[in-house]
Amino acid sequence: MLLNFTVPTPLEYFSSLVHSDDQFPLLEAAASLAQDEYPDLDVQQVLGDVDQLLARLKRRFPPDAAPLQRLRALNQFFFRDLSFGGNVNDYTDPDNSYLNAVLRTRRGIQISLAVLWIELAQGLGLHARGVCFPGHFMVKVNLPKGQVVIDPFSGQSLSREELSERIEPYKRRSGLTGEFEVPLGLYLQAAPPRDILARMLRNLKEIHRSQEDWQRLIAVQDRLVILLPEAWAEYRDRGLAHAEQGHTARAVVDLETYLVHAQDALDIDVIADRVAQLRHEKN
Repeated sequence: MLLNFTVPTPLEYFSSLVHSDDQFPLLEAAASLAQDEYPDLDVQQVLGDVDQLLARLKRRFPPDAAPLQRLRALNQFFFRDLSFGGNVNDYTDPDNSYLNAVLRTRRGIQISLAVLWIELAQGLGLHARGVCFPGHFMVKVNLPKGQVVIDPFSGQSLSREELSERIEPYKRRSGLTGEFEVPLGLYLQAAPPRDILARMLRNLKEIHRSQEDWQRLIAVQDRLVILLPEAWAEYRDRGLAHAEQGHTARAVVDLETYLVHAQDALDIDVIADRVAQLRHEKN
């Protein structure tokens, strides 16, 4: 008897990874984003490469090493010995968001570097999480004597004063000063894995949109819609990209989905006019 096994498409695979928040496989889901650009990518090989780094790192200290010793060993290994760091020469290169490329070049953006760093930290038994700090993704580790916040772009450990200084321009722009001031701790809350993945995708989204690369933008939007099925603005943005590509029927479906669910949105009339225009073109 012959058994038929169908290989899931990259989107089906991605959907299977992110359908539940229980045991959300952040590293695997983040690594799978590169399948749009690297169709032959072996995601399990990427995971294996990270496992090898973790095995090398664990040999650097005894099993009973204190958490602070483990953290210092991790930072020495990741930022100094392996020279992982920010791609200051080409920050908008999409490869900065693809973990297979980041592992190869050891250059990335904050959030891709953070995903790798967090995986290694958690593999060492450290309580490490990502932080959606405004404008700059961070990582933090809870130690017995307090919390350490690190910039994954440079490996720098940041004090409360330095963090407050970094966030000041954002607070002024957002009107969060004076009586509207909020504690620094609110900006340092741990980010759920789904939010981290959404931020990675939205970084790619902005790159492709700025370059008017509609085909790649649609691929990113497909993932965002799967990841955040009730983020109606993602349907709108996918519909607008489909319209740019001449995919009129798909554009109308997405834009009408937005109109149905985002009735209080400020751009509702603009999008309704766009749908009417697309329907006219279709006929």
